Amino acid sequence: MAPIINLEGKVGLITGIANEKSISTGVAEACAQAGAKLIITYQNEKTRAFIEPVIHRLGVEDVFLLDVTQPETMDTAFAQIEARHGKLDFAVHSMAFAKRDDLHGRVVDTSADGFALAMDVSTHSFVRLAKKAEPLLEKAGGGALVTMTYLGSEKVIPNYGVMGLCKAALEAATRYMAAELGSKGIRVNAVSPGPLMTRAASGIAGFDGLMAAAVERSPMHALVTPEDIGALTAFLVSDAGRLISGGVHFVDAGYNIMA
Repeated sequence: MAPIINLEGKVGLITGIANEKSISTGVAEACAQAGAKLIITYQNEKTRAFIEPVIHRLGVEDVFLLDVTQPETMDTAFAQIEARHGKLDFAVHSMAFAKRDDLHGRVVDTSADGFALAMDVSTHSFVRLAKKAEPLLEKAGGGALVTMTYLGSEKVIPNYGVMGLCKAALEAATRYMAAELGSKGIRVNAVSPGPLMTRAASGIAGFDGLMAAAVERSPMHALVTPEDIGALTAFLVSDAGRLISGGVHFVDAGYNIMA
């Protein structure tokens, strides 16, 4: 009997790997173990050096530059994907950015430029990625788009600031794009992990306290790992998740249900 999560013959794009502890690393590992042919992107040459161990361990051949603040790099990356594979079965969006002052400061003090930058990188980049992926997903006969969100989209999290607004918009975009692309067999979902220490999380003041609270208050008294997030994501992009679309799916030991 074939395993329920089977990605043999599927081509998947994984963005947002910063190092071996990244959420996207766990996603890439799970998808590779399920048999997917992976494409990995990097932001610039400096960041590529940090992901080389992941590239080599997973045997990834297609590694492309993609900096969402430089639109031409997304154009080039998707042109390379089409030339190399002619299709795309799934794409995972895992990137976010806000200026430190906007992240830690009051939302009412956010500058227009800071707000625009955070929303562009953290939210609209998923919309742009979906637009580029759409024709390649159609060529595959349908597929899946997954982004990464956080509970700060619906609850006020200390020192999360403008990123909470970005994640709320990201989840709304997930729902709207799921409605728009569903007739083409394209599913769109968001995964919402509990707190875990990543390079991005290290920039949030008091994050150790958030992790301690998650262990104490979650029903299962456990922290999520990149492997846990990877397992859920691999399920969602596989045929096992063929009728799951438009949702925000928590993997946080049940922390999100607690008052």
